[in-house]
Amino acid sequence: MARILTYEEKDTWIHRLSGVTKLIFFLLWTMASMLSYDTRVLLAMVFGSLIIYKMSKIQWRQVGTVFMFILFFLIFNLLAIFVFSPYEGVNIYGSRTDIVHMFGNYYLTKEQLFYEFNVMIKYVTIVPAVFMFIITTNPSEFAASLNRIGVSYNVSYAVAITLRYIPDVQDDFTQIKHAQEARGIEMSGKASLFGRIKNVASIIFPLIFTSMERIDVVSNAMELRGFGKHKKRTWYAGKKLKRADYIVIGVTVVIAAAALIITFHDGNRFYNPFVK
Repeated sequence: MARILTYEEKDTWIHRLSGVTKLIFFLLWTMASMLSYDTRVLLAMVFGSLIIYKMSKIQWRQVGTVFMFILFFLIFNLLAIFVFSPYEGVNIYGSRTDIVHMFGNYYLTKEQLFYEFNVMIKYVTIVPAVFMFIITTNPSEFAASLNRIGVSYNVSYAVAITLRYIPDVQDDFTQIKHAQEARGIEMSGKASLFGRIKNVASIIFPLIFTSMERIDVVSNAMELRGFGKHKKRTWYAGKKLKRADYIVIGVTVVIAAAALIITFHDGNRFYNPFVK
């Protein structure tokens, strides 16, 4: 089973950046893309996200499964928006241009398509940045980064352990899956979709029990070593900010500020191409 969302050490300038830098970039980039509905800003950020994703040398096997899940929920979200609010774009942009009558009181409008296009590219803007942040950041360094910006080291370490044990949970899933298949439970493409879903569900409880046992072992080991006794701790994997880190932070702040200024310069965060 391919390891998904797992950190891999590579020789790129992104991997060499401090976890603090990547965390600041992720937070500012996400904030700007979430607040903005300016299509021009979002398209520019999509282009930037794809460049960063390419430069980080992330492989498809690391993110493919998660990306397909995100794509599924994105499509579901777009359909749900149209079903429950088919004229949201009309209300936002203040005009209505019908394209085709769908059924009942549902008309497909240019304004609704444009609004949902903006929702889609917001996803596309954020997802590569999320992948870059998770896969290029060492979990221990990430914990040190969280602690450096004021998060309790107990919480920081819990997050680091969660990220670090993702590969182990994947291995447990694979082992349990193979054990179930050895017992004659079909989980390949030969079974029907409903049958595969039902059979895969049989993996969940053993996986939960295995994970809980691992949590118990780790928590007992940490307690025996006095974890949490002191208010502060040092970090072996922490990195000091270097020149490249300050440059990236500065550029990120400028980009985020420019994105928000362009978005809100007229007091409205929606870019309206339908204004005559």
